[in-house]
Parts: sequence; structure tokens; C-alpha cells
Amino acid sequence: EFPPHGHKNNNNNRSFFAEKKMSEQKPVSSLRRWGPAMVALAGVLALNASLLGPTGAKIPALTEAQLHKRALAEQRTNEILAMSPSADDASLRHGFGDRNLSEEEGGVLEYTRRRHRYLGEYVHEDVSGEFSPFGKWSVSIIYFAYWFFLMFPNWFLPIGRPGIALGGGLTMVTWRYLLLKTGNGPFFDAERVIIMEPLFLLFGLMLTTIYLEKMERGGLFDKLRDSLDDPVNWKRTAKIMILSTIGSAAVMNDSVVLIFSGVVVDLCVRHKVANSLPYLLALATTANIGSALTMTGNPQNILIVSLAYDDIGWMEFAKNMFLPVTAATIINFFMMFAYYGAELFPGSGGFVENVGIMFLGNRTPEMLAQEHAYYARQAAANEGKDAEAETSSWTIWSKLQIVIVIAFLCCFAGGLDVCVVSICAGAILMVMASYKRQHYDPRPDNTQYDAEGNPLPAKKTYDMDGNEIEPEEEELVTESETTLTEVDYGLLMLFIGQFLLIGSFDDTGVPQAFFKVTMGQCAEKMTSGWCVYWFVFIITILSNIASNVPVCQMLAATFPYASPYDWLQVSFSATIAGNLTMLGSAANMIVAFQAAKVGDRTFTSERHLPFGIPSTFACLYAGTALLATFHFSPECSVKLGECDEQDAAN
Repeated sequence: EFPPHGHKNNNNNRSFFAEKKMSEQKPVSSLRRWGPAMVALAGVLALNASLLGPTGAKIPALTEAQLHKRALAEQRTNEILAMSPSADDASLRHGFGDRNLSEEEGGVLEYTRRRHRYLGEYVHEDVSGEFSPFGKWSVSIIYFAYWFFLMFPNWFLPIGRPGIALGGGLTMVTWRYLLLKTGNGPFFDAERVIIMEPLFLLFGLMLTTIYLEKMERGGLFDKLRDSLDDPVNWKRTAKIMILSTIGSAAVMNDSVVLIFSGVVVDLCVRHKVANSLPYLLALATTANIGSALTMTGNPQNILIVSLAYDDIGWMEFAKNMFLPVTAATIINFFMMFAYYGAELFPGSGGFVENVGIMFLGNRTPEMLAQEHAYYARQAAANEGKDAEAETSSWTIWSKLQIVIVIAFLCCFAGGLDVCVVSICAGAILMVMASYKRQHYDPRPDNTQYDAEGNPLPAKKTYDMDGNEIEPEEEELVTESETTLTEVDYGLLMLFIGQFLLIGSFDDTGVPQAFFKVTMGQCAEKMTSGWCVYWFVFIITILSNIASNVPVCQMLAATFPYASPYDWLQVSFSATIAGNLTMLGSAANMIVAFQAAKVGDRTFTSERHLPFGIPSTFACLYAGTALLATFHFSPECSVKLGECDEQDAAN
């Protein structure tokens, strides 16, 4: 029971006690901060060493089935290389078309030929042999220098990540031109490495988000913010995590964090939270984990399904990912509450008491003080409001927003291009907002008043002959002068710069060489046996160094006949890898950028890493083990004929 509002002294004492206790908290030691990360990293290396041997001596030789698959793959590749080009090959730049061609159209071989050319010429063209050693080393040094600058931008000049990324991209373009002229490197096709789809998607989502938020006070966006609000810190965090997980699986992780980053920061400001990092981390990490559930949850999943040799359906993908994603969500949930228990459970004595608070309804005096202050603020804010107006707060504009959002989700679920859908939704909202402002919103009052509050008459102007000039009708401010200026073009510049840096680095062949050297004898096994645990570790590291989308493109070209199960393991590891470092996922960068835009700069790389490392590896290995044990997709390629051979052998 809450004490009555009349007990002001008791409430003030509780608030004072809570603030005093928070101010007296000791700073976290380096061991407490980095200890779990070091233990997690050491545990991963020890596990792989025990399974495969410190030098890989325990890796078994290729089985007869694996040798047979390699022979089938070589035979299929030789067959398609012997095929003559087609007149329709010019259209392959936009994709290799239908997977299931009829016999008249060429069947599996023609599909394989188109896909082979598409992967080799448009997805991952290998030009590493055209670099000199100096060219490879210099490009790699430039890339890692800017990777370090992007990871820790606050350690250097106050330029910001968009400026650093754009500067790095321009530096790479200039340096590649010099390498070309001096004979140390090939031509750098900068236009090819800039992937336009994420840029279109981000622009459309930013446009949609801005109009949903700015169209009217108390509209859909404010109601969504209020639905996440709660006086108890851990409950508010749990709501954020649940919404982020479900939303990322349904829509896409980048869109979810773009919409809710500002909401989370606003809630932290509303509750005067001293440390907003747990809330921003909760949003970013669960968005990445939730996006692993569906093939439309993130860009790399969409790419994997489109590049896989065999068909992977939406339901097949979700069924396979359900257990791993559920386990990762639960692990991340409890690790978040354990690592940031002091912030989320004020006044609690430790993890055991935190569990009692969550499941038994216990509350500390500090939590009671927070709740009482919250309900007191609500009562004060609602005082004097018309109850009837409160119940009819869903205006026609809010209802139209809901219709547009539902239509957006239906178009997305129906398989329409999400970039086109998001831009169209933003354009429709822009037209609706401008119509509302012109015909329904009150005109700005430009009347001037004297010191006593009396209105002053409008000033009159005269021409050279002393004739009064009639005032012109006031022009309305356009959308280009107001809302469109709030689009974060710096975020688009950030991704353009990163595309240029990553594309040039991938041209050198260093990521491919790193994969082959570190995988060793497990390179051909991929996800077979114990090699799967080393495989997902290497994919995680590569995804944070060279980004997950280029890594998936590299694997598609390196293993063109990988099975659906292989691709599911790649998808899960490349997605969970986004929680390891700030640069591991675009969602992390969006959260940091959006929070910094409104003045919250707590979400930094050095604060992300201590939690990201143990959470990522715990979620990664638990999910990998579950996926390896319980999966419904075949471990063989149907289109290659490998599954037919295995069925005949059985």
C-alpha cells in the first residue's frame, strides 16, 4: 500500500534517502567492470582448445560424405563454367532471378550458372591478386586506423563518428587512386561498394519517425512512449527489452532502434536517471537478438536467404531460430539485470534480492520512494484536466497515423520492398502534416504587446509618395524549412563512409585470408562436429572487424553450395556478433547517434564492451549448441544432389 499523499515529510525523507544512497555508491573497480569479459573470452578459447586441441590436432579428417560433397561441388562448378553465356546475363546485376527454373529454361544448371556469375561478378569480385604487398598493407593500415577512430571517437578530436567515417571513406578513395596510378592496386569501384538499400531504408524510417513524433502533441508517438513508462526501473527496462525483441523480429532491428532510441532517452530524462546506459544497452542488444528470429529481421538475414543455394522459407527459418533466440533473450535478460543491478534495483542487496523483487513483488524503500514520487507527479499533472477530453484524446490525426502504420506493416509482411514502403509512408505523413498545419492548426500570433500587456497596433509602411503599403499575406513555412531539416543526414554520411572503408578493405583479400588461416582444417567442415563452435567464433570476430554483410557475401562466394543448416549458423552468429562491439551492428551505431543527438553520450564503446563481450559469447554458444542439436533444415544441399546421395546411402 502506498502512503497517502498527505504524508509529505515521509515522502521527502524517502526521496532524500534514495538520492543520498545513490550518491554514496562506490565507483565500479576495473576488475568488477572487465572481469566478466575476460572470463568469457578465456572460457571461449579454452572450450575450443579442449574440443579441437590447442593446435587443432583433434580435428577429424573429412568424412566420406564431406569428400563426396566436395567432388559434387567441383563437378557442378566445372559444368556451369563450360556453359556458354546467355543474352540475358546483363540483367544479372540486379539478381540471379528465379531459383526454380523449368527444364525448358535450363533447370538447376542454368540457375547455378546465373547464381555463380552473380556471386563472382557482382557480389564478391576477387581483385586481391592485383594488389602489391605495399598496397595490401597500406589499405589495411588505413582501414584499422579509422576502425579504431570510429570505435573510440572521444579519445581524439571532437569530430564525431559521421565526420570520421566520411573522412575515412574519402581518404580510402584517394589512396586507392594513388595505388592505381602507381601500379600497386586495382581500380576501386566506389559506387559498387556503397549499398543503397540501407541508406534508402534509413532515410524513409527517419522521415516516418519524425512525422509520427511531430505531427501533434499527445499523438501516437506520445502514447507509445507512455506505454513503456513505469515507476520501477527494472520493469521499465523489461518493457523496453520485450518491445525491442518482438519489434525487431517483426519489422527490422534498424527501424526499431531508430524509432525508440529517442523514446528511451526521453524516459530516462523524465525519471531523472543518473545512468541511461542500461536502458540504451537493453534496447540495442535485444534488437539484435530479436532480429535473428526471422529472415526479415536484419539486412544480413535478408542477404543470406537471397544468396543461399537452396530455398529457405520464412517459417522454416523462424522454426529453426526459435529455441536459439529464446535462449539468447533469456540469457541477455538476466545478465542485464545482474550486471546493472545497482541501477535497476536501487537499494537492493544483490542478485538474490533482485530475484525476489522480480518474482515475489518485494520492494526496497528506494523503490517505494520512486513509485510514490511517480504517482505524485502524475496526480499533479492530471489535476485540472477535463476527464471527458482525456477519454477522447484519440484525434482523427492519431487514427490516421495508426492506419498508415498498419498499412506499412502489412506491406512489409507482404514482401514489398521495405525501402520503397518506408519512403512512401514518410511522404504520405509529410503531405498529411502539411495539410493539417495549413487548414487546421492555429496560425502563429505575431501580435506585439506593450509593457502593460496591451496589444500594439500593427505597424504601417509607406512608399516614397507617402501611400500606405498593404501588408502581403503571410506565407506559410514549408516542410523543407521545418521538419525535413530534422532528418539525420549525418547518420547517412556515417554509413556511406563505412561502406567505402569496408569495401576497399575487402578488396585486399585480408578478411578471406584471415578466415582460411584461423579456420585451419575446420575451413571445409564449416558447421560439422565440434568445428561449429570455432566457426561461429571466427564469424563473430570477422563481423566486428569487416562488418557482417560483407562477411556473408564472402562466405557465399567461398562456399557456394553451403547447406541451409550452414547458413542458419552463419545467420545466428553474424547477428549475435552485433552485440560484441559498438561497430558490430548498425543498430548499435544508430542508438549511439540518436542518443547523442539529444545530448545523451553515455552509450560509448568503452562502456559497451564490458557487458557486450560476456553477453555475446554466452548467447552465441548457448544458441549455437541448441541450433546444432535441434534444427529442421537439412545439413545437405538439395539442389546439389547431395541429399539424394545420402538418402540412397541410408
